[in-house]
Amino acid sequence: MCDQTVRVSCGVFCKKLFKMLYTVFCSLFCSSLDLGNVQAEERLQPDIILVVTDDQRPDTIGALGNSNIRTPHLDRLVRSGMTFRRAYTGYPICYASRAQLITGCNAFTALENYPRSQINSQLATLANTLSGAGYTTVYSGKWHNDGNPLNRGYDRVAALYSAGGGKHVTMPETDSRGMPLTGYRGWTFKGEDNQPRLDLGVGLNPDNSRVIGTEVAQFIKDASSDKPLFLHVNFAFPHDPRMWPTGMEGDYDAALLPLPANFRRDHPFDHGNQGGRDEVLLPRPLDSQQVRQELAIYYAMITDIDREVGRILTSLEDTGRLSNALFVFTSDQGLALGSHGLLGKQNQYEHSIRSPLVIAGSHGLCPESPLPDHVASVDRQIGVNIQSERLVQLSDLFPTLCDYAGVAIPETVQGKSLLPLLNESTASVHRVIYGVFTDTQRMICSDRWKLIHYPQAGHRQLFDLKSDPNEMVNRIDDPTCADVQEKLGQSLLRWQKANRDPLLQ
Repeated sequence: MCDQTVRVSCGVFCKKLFKMLYTVFCSLFCSSLDLGNVQAEERLQPDIILVVTDDQRPDTIGALGNSNIRTPHLDRLVRSGMTFRRAYTGYPICYASRAQLITGCNAFTALENYPRSQINSQLATLANTLSGAGYTTVYSGKWHNDGNPLNRGYDRVAALYSAGGGKHVTMPETDSRGMPLTGYRGWTFKGEDNQPRLDLGVGLNPDNSRVIGTEVAQFIKDASSDKPLFLHVNFAFPHDPRMWPTGMEGDYDAALLPLPANFRRDHPFDHGNQGGRDEVLLPRPLDSQQVRQELAIYYAMITDIDREVGRILTSLEDTGRLSNALFVFTSDQGLALGSHGLLGKQNQYEHSIRSPLVIAGSHGLCPESPLPDHVASVDRQIGVNIQSERLVQLSDLFPTLCDYAGVAIPETVQGKSLLPLLNESTASVHRVIYGVFTDTQRMICSDRWKLIHYPQAGHRQLFDLKSDPNEMVNRIDDPTCADVQEKLGQSLLRWQKANRDPLLQ
């Protein structure tokens, strides 16, 4: 036993020593040498590509078991890396989820005046941290936070898509299906000068993902190889208003698509967003055929994104960057689309509070290419074609990317690095995960159990996710679950107090 303890202690010490020396070496290497003639494959720091979609359910990737959707490039990522099947967003709405990702903090901390949308200016940001470590940081696509990416640590923008710029352009009230055009009204693509590019349209249009993919691919081809890239790519699809991407009209037959297993025509009580924008996109009670039509277009929008992910991968391959890259694919949150009688994401059910999360390194993406020495180390190798059920959250991505690149993690970051999970050197980093939405929802879940508290509605739900993954049986009044409910409730309350939840103020 003593020998085993010594071996474990030595192993942990060696890992920590390696990471410390690696970080110091990266800093000295980048600051003391003229890297102008150094090729991409010779750089120690990897290129980092972080792709974030909008409102993509975690069950919408073919390789993860959805036989009704076509996602060949995302399937490749799944086979090339590690997929976290239980990645939680923390706060299921665009601006808050993205603020958490950018700062590595929970919503109470990440937002200046929770639940308002301003990012806390006292916090370090992911882009600013990587930029300070020698990265060229690039933001592309949807920006749904205050200010501008250039004010949050990004050096460049490519196909920036944000609010404003289309004020004087008359837009229709409905789409070709007669559905309301609610989301992204007046949004435009913008250049480096933040001026609208009206030639690319106003509002969400069928070619939105292709504009983003085209500019990102071109940026990769034109980028200098002397500095590592951090590409933060944000697709606006498959968020509504849902529309067939150009040339894909009818690609998915609505009649052939199954409804979600937990489809209901309406939700049994006010969960905190009844009557909200997302929940009135279709008439109530929900009609199964209308929901299937939404699913058909939703799937087509994801397939369209998949094509653009493929273009980005090809550009990385063509420029030799994929052999020293970390590729992360996720979404800001999921979406109900008929599950539990809901349409939107503003809830704590698994289909909405979770996101797809796939992380692949050069070890899996380019198995035929020799790996750089620093990536060849066990610490930097990511499991290949592994699907993990470990609890993780999107705010963990900030410290994970820093850790993988050998960059010091700022003290303000609350998330935990997933590197020990990626190289399978530890079993877990979170015992439980928390979720919130406005002052109407609080959630805690463990490997097996989930407790949802609705403070305004005076309602609680307890689900056994092991026996009831679709969350259809509320066990809150089951006397055999009283102990579980009590322990989860106490843990949730302690977390609320520790993080100064406004509900307790």
